[in-house]
Amino acid sequence: MKVAVIQMVSGADVAANLQQASALLQSAAQAGAELLVLPEYFCLMGQQDADKLAIGEPEGQGPLQQFLAQTAQRLGVWLVGGTIPLQSATDVARVCNTSLVFSPQGLRMARYDKIHLFRFDNGLERYDESVVLAPGSVPVSFDLPSKDGHTWRVGLSVCYDLRFPELYRAYATAGAHLLLVPSAFTYTTGQDHWEVLLRARAIENLAFVAAAAQGGLHDNQRRTWGHAMLVDPWGKVLAQREDGAGVVLAELDFATLEACRSRLPALQHRVV
Repeated sequence: MKVAVIQMVSGADVAANLQQASALLQSAAQAGAELLVLPEYFCLMGQQDADKLAIGEPEGQGPLQQFLAQTAQRLGVWLVGGTIPLQSATDVARVCNTSLVFSPQGLRMARYDKIHLFRFDNGLERYDESVVLAPGSVPVSFDLPSKDGHTWRVGLSVCYDLRFPELYRAYATAGAHLLLVPSAFTYTTGQDHWEVLLRARAIENLAFVAAAAQGGLHDNQRRTWGHAMLVDPWGKVLAQREDGAGVVLAELDFATLEACRSRLPALQHRVV
């Protein structure tokens, strides 16, 4: 199955971000990608975190969800919409950072709300997503019947989730073959932790990992790490892009996954 992870440098103009995303997705589809993954906050990297509240949509309706559904249908692809802000059913003051999955028919197949909310303070940079985001609580996976004849089980996660291996082990236990990590990693943390965490999640769960990313200097002067990449179950980086907007493509071979799990059946050896 050919997979494309999209790298963007989203800004404060939602319409411009959607136009950029549309062009990149078109390019990925033309290259033969069957599953396309946008980065976290693909629709908006605002001047401040609270900007997300202004574009928060009710579940099932709104221009962002319409864009994703129509794009998936128009291109005939499986599309994972990075994240968009959806109104919380329980907290009117915050929104959920939500990853939605659409089928080639434009039907919504899964919703995952980011569980772990990022907080970081090194004296120079300060982030606290919990101010505007309501956390999710439930791991979500979906089954993708691929043109390659296999049904891939795909586990959903977002950015900071990457630091919590128990989430991905739950997916592996549930039979996941592919783990998605749309992200907007900071430059500071990304340069030290991004690749090693992605490869670790792949290795310990003997699964492919696909990580879309924000990568560059944004309107708000925040700099994201980029390095969108695809990793195989042995921890090999199949393809990546350092920074700037673009498409990262790789063919994920189900036989490779089966071979890795056969020669090193670590998932069967778990005790705890």
